[in-house]
Amino acid sequence: MARYEKTITVVHCAKLNRELEALPRRPFPGELGERIYNEISVQGWEMWQQQSTILINHYGLNMADPRANEFLFEQMEEFFFGEGAQMPEDWSPPTAAAPSKK
Repeated sequence: MARYEKTITVVHCAKLNRELEALPRRPFPGELGERIYNEISVQGWEMWQQQSTILINHYGLNMADPRANEFLFEQMEEFFFGEGAQMPEDWSPPTAAAPSKK
């Protein structure tokens, strides 16, 4: 493999309270999409994707229903920017478990 330099854009992630890799583009149009693009990292966005799957499955949301989309957008804003949304300072992402030896 050839050696090469790669530059990344970083953002101070509002969710994780640290400088991390920024999203490459807005996740969707509009004011909230722009705010997420400017203030949320790739890792923070991946956390939301997991959370949104949980919400969709738990509530049985039909994403063709505009009310379901509205609900999900409200939850997204709360997840990233609501009171108490920031992860604790001592939080660290889970690491992959080491394979067990048999």
